[in-house]
Parts: sequence; structure tokens; C-alpha cells
Amino acid sequence: MKNLVKRFAKDESGATAIEYGLIAAGIAVAIIAIVQSLGTTLNTQFDKVQKGIANTGG
Repeated sequence: MKNLVKRFAKDESGATAIEYGLIAAGIAVAIIAIVQSLGTTLNTQFDKVQKGIANTGG
């Protein structure tokens, strides 16, 4: 029984999986922020184009 507890205490595979999960979550948050920012910028540009077309009567 002692050997099982010692082996369990030394096992770090669960901690490694959690660390990888946290890294993946951080990357996902960064990607979401970049895509949102890019989407806002694109939306602004499309609005400018739309207004330009509307002003020229095209």
C-alpha cells in the first residue's frame, strides 16, 4: 500500500495534462481576441466602402 501511495505522489502526468490544457486555453483566448479585433477593423473598413459607394451614387 505504501508503494502505491509513493508511486501516486510521484506521478506528474495529470499535472502535465493540466499545464497543457492551460496553455491551450491561453492560446485560444489570444486567438479569439485577435479575431475579434480583426473583425471589428474589417467591419469598419466595409462601412467606409459602403458609405463611399452610397455617396457616389453607384
